Amino acid sequence: MSITERILCSKSHEYLLPNDDNTYTVGLTDYAVEQLGDIVFLELPEVGSEFKKDESFAAIESVKAASEIYMPISGKVVAVNEALVDAPETLNEDVYAAGWLVKIEATGDASEQNDLMEYEDYKEELE
Repeated sequence: MSITERILCSKSHEYLLPNDDNTYTVGLTDYAVEQLGDIVFLELPEVGSEFKKDESFAAIESVKAASEIYMPISGKVVAVNEALVDAPETLNEDVYAAGWLVKIEATGDASEQNDLMEYEDYKEELE
């Protein structure tokens, strides 16, 4: 099963990937990264930070734009992809494997995922 068959996507272009250890990986979709173009700066939160669903948790800048990144579900950050801070262009190369942003433990209700879309539905909505 490919990664895009396992992720859920938000309308604001973040993805949520369930992990085997009851955590979730959060990142930006390939569409979002394509729209941003060459990424030059990324600011990520610290481990232990907690965010509510739809709250801004990171900032990203590209040659085209600066943008906030929003949490797809409420969660506590348990891991941060520090390598991206030093090499944000990695996002342009490999958004789903090396380009993940944070890993979180969900702190909200499972119903928070109800408005997230499967990748195929997300891609259709973009058309």
